[in-house]
Amino acid sequence: MQFLDQLLNFLRSGLQFIFRFVESIWRWTIQQISSVPWSSLSELDLWKQLLLVIVAGAVIYLLYRAARELAEAGEKVLSAFAALLTVFVKTLPPILIAGLVAAGGAWVVNNVSF
Repeated sequence: MQFLDQLLNFLRSGLQFIFRFVESIWRWTIQQISSVPWSSLSELDLWKQLLLVIVAGAVIYLLYRAARELAEAGEKVLSAFAALLTVFVKTLPPILIAGLVAAGGAWVVNNVSF
C-alpha cells in the first residue's frame, strides 16, 4: 500500500509540474502577444505595418492550430471518460457478486460449525 501511495504522489507531482510549466508558457505567450503595439499600427512606418500584419497572421494561424488541437484532444478526453464510465457500470455486477461471495463466505466461517 505504501508503494502505491508513493507512486500516486510521484505521478501527482509530475502532473503538477507539467501543468505549471504549460501555464507559465501560456502566460509568457499572452504577455508577448499583448506587448506588440497593435493599437499604434497607423503611426508606424509602412514596413513596420507590413511586419505587424505578417506577425498578426502568424499569431492567428498558430493560435488557431493550437485551439484545433485542444478541441480534438478535448473530444478524445470526453470519449475516453465516457468509455471509463461505461466500464465502471459494466463491472458493477461482478464487483457486487464478489462482495456477496466474500460476505457469504465470512458469514459461513463465523456462524457455521460442522
